[in-house]
Amino acid sequence: MAAFKRATDGPEPYSTSAFDYEQLPDAHEDFVNEDDFLQFVKALQAPENSPSAEDITLPQPEPRKFITALNDWRPIHQRVRRRRRHKKPPQRGKDETREGFFYGVLKWPFLFGVFAWLAVLSIGYVLTRFYIYTYEHWVTWRGRRQQLRTQLQAASSYDEWIRGAKELDSYLHNDEWKENPDYAYYDSKTVRRVHHQMAKLRQQAEAEEKDTSTGKSVEELRALVEACVKNNFVGFENPRLYSETYYGTKDLVQQFVDEAEKSLSFLLKTSQLDPESKRALFKHLSSNFGRTALCLSGGATFAYYHFGVAKALLDAALLPEVITGTSGGALVAALLCTRTDEELKKLLVPALADRITACHDSTWTWVQRWWKTGARFDSVDWAQRAAWFSRGSMTFKEAYQRSGRILNVSCVPSDPHSPTILANYITSPDCVIWSAVLASAAVPGILNPVVMMKKNKDGTLSPYSFGHKWKDGSLRTDIPLKALNLHFNVRFSIVSQVNPHINIFFFSSRGTVGRPVTHRRGRGWRGGFIGSAAEQTIKLDLNKWLKVLRHLELLPRPLGQDWSEIWLQRFSGTITIWPKSILSDFFYILTDPTPERLARMIRVGQQSTFPKLKFIGNRAKLEHIIQQGRRQLRPRGIQDGLTPAFSEEDLRSLLKRTKSGTSEHGPSYPLSGSESSSSVGPSRPGSPADLPLGFTFAKQKNNTPASLATGRQRTAQPAPDSPSLSHRLSGWWSSLTPKPTNNNQTQPQSLHSHLRSPPPASPHLNSNRPSSMIELHDESDGDEDELAANFGNAGKRYDDQDGDAHGDAEDYEGGFVGDDADEGEGGGSHGDGQQDLGLGLGIGA
Repeated sequence: MAAFKRATDGPEPYSTSAFDYEQLPDAHEDFVNEDDFLQFVKALQAPENSPSAEDITLPQPEPRKFITALNDWRPIHQRVRRRRRHKKPPQRGKDETREGFFYGVLKWPFLFGVFAWLAVLSIGYVLTRFYIYTYEHWVTWRGRRQQLRTQLQAASSYDEWIRGAKELDSYLHNDEWKENPDYAYYDSKTVRRVHHQMAKLRQQAEAEEKDTSTGKSVEELRALVEACVKNNFVGFENPRLYSETYYGTKDLVQQFVDEAEKSLSFLLKTSQLDPESKRALFKHLSSNFGRTALCLSGGATFAYYHFGVAKALLDAALLPEVITGTSGGALVAALLCTRTDEELKKLLVPALADRITACHDSTWTWVQRWWKTGARFDSVDWAQRAAWFSRGSMTFKEAYQRSGRILNVSCVPSDPHSPTILANYITSPDCVIWSAVLASAAVPGILNPVVMMKKNKDGTLSPYSFGHKWKDGSLRTDIPLKALNLHFNVRFSIVSQVNPHINIFFFSSRGTVGRPVTHRRGRGWRGGFIGSAAEQTIKLDLNKWLKVLRHLELLPRPLGQDWSEIWLQRFSGTITIWPKSILSDFFYILTDPTPERLARMIRVGQQSTFPKLKFIGNRAKLEHIIQQGRRQLRPRGIQDGLTPAFSEEDLRSLLKRTKSGTSEHGPSYPLSGSESSSSVGPSRPGSPADLPLGFTFAKQKNNTPASLATGRQRTAQPAPDSPSLSHRLSGWWSSLTPKPTNNNQTQPQSLHSHLRSPPPASPHLNSNRPSSMIELHDESDGDEDELAANFGNAGKRYDDQDGDAHGDAEDYEGGFVGDDADEGEGGGSHGDGQQDLGLGLGIGA
C-alpha cells in the first residue's frame, strides 16, 4: 500500500498559504545571466547550416559585388532590352513518392474522399460517446451508488479518498472479488505456490540467522527471489488486476507483493550471504524488474494539470527518479528535476502562477510578431522566463547531481530526415535545460525552431550540435518509451496525458486502474457490449484511414512538417492518467493561468492520480528496495568503470626494492595483445613498460615468492598473468602517443617514471577525468606501508551521486535491456559492460 504520510504534504491547493507568493522558494530570484542569453541570440542569428561552433563566432565576410557587361568592349551596367519571355516547362515536384500520371490525377480526389469519410466517422464517434455517457449517468449511477460516487469525487486528500473508495467497494460487493484468487488475467496457481514457498524459506532463513547456522534456506530463497521478482511475473502487475475495484487488488496478489518485499529486505540485511553474492543478486533483480518513469505529455496550457499529478505522487512519496517531458510537459519536468523534495512541497501551489508569464504580450504584439517572423512568441523572451524553472543555465548533469532525479526532454530536429533526441544526463550532459525546454515547445507557427545551448568548462554557453535547430518533440515522440527503456531500463511507465486532440478519444471499455465499469460489479462493458463495440470499431477505422493517408504520402505538409504523427504515435503507458478538462480550458489554451485557475488544475490533477496510487505503491515497494541494494552494495573502489591498477602488496614490494637499489629491469612485457609476450626486444614507445621482470598486475599469492631480474637478461622467462581490461586499454591508449626522439639511449628510470600514466593521445582527454593509472610521486623517505595504503585508497574515494551514475552505466552499457513480451519496448539481453567489451575486443574469456 502506498503509505500516506501527512509529513510529506505541502499546502493544500485552496489554503491561504498556497496563494502567498512570498513563500515560494527563489521567489525574487530570476536566474538570468545576460551573457548566456547574448550567446543564445548570436546562435539564433547564425547561419542555419554552420559546420562548427567556431564558424558562428567568426565575422561574416562582406558580400562581393559582381560587375557584368555584354562583352569586354561594352560599358558595364549597360541597360539591356528585355526579351520576350519563353514559356518555361512545368516544374515537377520533388521525387519523394515516385509520382506518376495516375498519382497526380487521383491524389486530390482520393484525399478529399478520405477526408469526407473521416468526417462521417467523427460524427458517428461523437454520437456513440454521447450514448455511452447517457447510459452510464442516467441508468447505472442512481441512488446510494451515486451518492458514494459524488463523495469520492469530492475528496480533497488521499486518505479521504481511500475511505470513500473502500466504502464504495463494500457497497458494490467488490470485496468478494478480492477474496477469490482466480482470475483470467494472471496465473493465480503459480502466484499462490511461489508465495507459500517464499514465506516458508524466509522464515527458515530467519531462524538460521538467529542460530548462526549455515543452512541452505537462504540460498534457496535467493534463487527463488531471483527467478520470481521480475517485471509482471506471471501477470501479477497486470493493470486489469486493479481495474475491477476502486481501491486495491486481489488479496493473493497483495500478499505476494508484501512477501516479496519482506524477502528482499531480509536478503539485503542478512549476514549469510557475502557482499559479492548480494551485489550480483540485486544487479540481476534491477535488470529484470526495471525502473519506473513519469512521462508528462505536451498540450500547451493543458500541461499545468501535470502539477497536480506530480503533487499527488510527491505527497505519497512515490515520485519516480526518471521523469520525461515534452513541450509544455518539459517545463513541468524541468521544475521537478531541478528542485529538491522540500522545495517542491512549497512550489506546487497556486502561487506558482505568478511565475508562469510566457503569454504576457498583448494581442496586437502577437499579430505583428507573427506577420514578421511567422511565430507568435519570441524565443529570447521565452528563454529568459523559462530560466527560472531550470534555476538558470543548469545542465542535465547538474540537475541530476542536485536532485537525484533524471530529467529527459524529447526534441525533434528541424530537418525532417534526422532522428529525434531524448536529452538527458547521459546523451547530452552539458546541454542547458532551458534551451532544451524551448526546443521541445517550438511548435511551428507558435515558436520558431531554436538552437540548443551547451555549457563549456569555463561556464560560458555555446551552440549545441553545431548550431542545428530543434522543434516540438510532440510532433514525433510525445511519450518516448523505447528510448527510456534503452537508456534507463524503464519497464513501468506512468503517463500523464493532457493533449486535447488525444484526450477526447480516450476510452477504456473495460475500465481503468481504480475506476471500474459502472455496472455488473465492474465486470461488464461501458455502455453495454454494443456501445463499446461501436466505439472501438469507429475509432479503429479512423486510425486505419489516417495510416492509409500517411503511407501513401497523400497528406500535405503545412509549414514543412509531417503532421500525421500527432495522431498515430503511442500516447499511453502502463498507467495513463487523464485529468478531466473543462470547456474553458480550450479558450485559455494559450493564456497564462491565474492562481484560481491553477488551483483548480492542481486539484483535478491530484484527484485523477488518487486511483492509481495503490498500483504505483505496490510497484514502488519492490523497486525501492532493489535500488537501495544496488546503491549499498556497489563497490566503492571503481572509478570511471576501472579498478585501481596496482594492489597494495604489489606497491609495497616495489617500494622496498626501489629503496634497496635492486630495481634493475629486464625486458618488459607489452600490455597489448597485439605483440608477443615473449618478446625480448625494446618495448613499444609510449607503453607503460620497463616494469620489473616478473611483475604481474594480479595479486601475488602468499606461497609464491616474487621473482625479479638481477640485471642479467633471461633467456626463457615465463610471461606474466594476463592483465585486466583496464591495463589492456591503458596499453592501447599508450600506443597512440608519439615516439621518443632518441630510441638508442637507455637511461635508468626511477619508480616515479614506471607508474606515471602516459599523456593522453587526444586533447579532449584532460586531467580532470579519473584514470586507472594514478601517478605515484617519489616519496621514498616515507613509510612504504602508509604510502601503499594511501595509493590503494586513492581509487576508493566515492561520491554517492557519481556512484549512481557509474552504476547505471555499468548496468546498461552491456546491451539493450528489454523483454519481447513488453508492448512497444523491444527485446534484448543484458550483460556486464566490461565483460562484453572484453569479449568484443578478443582480450578476455
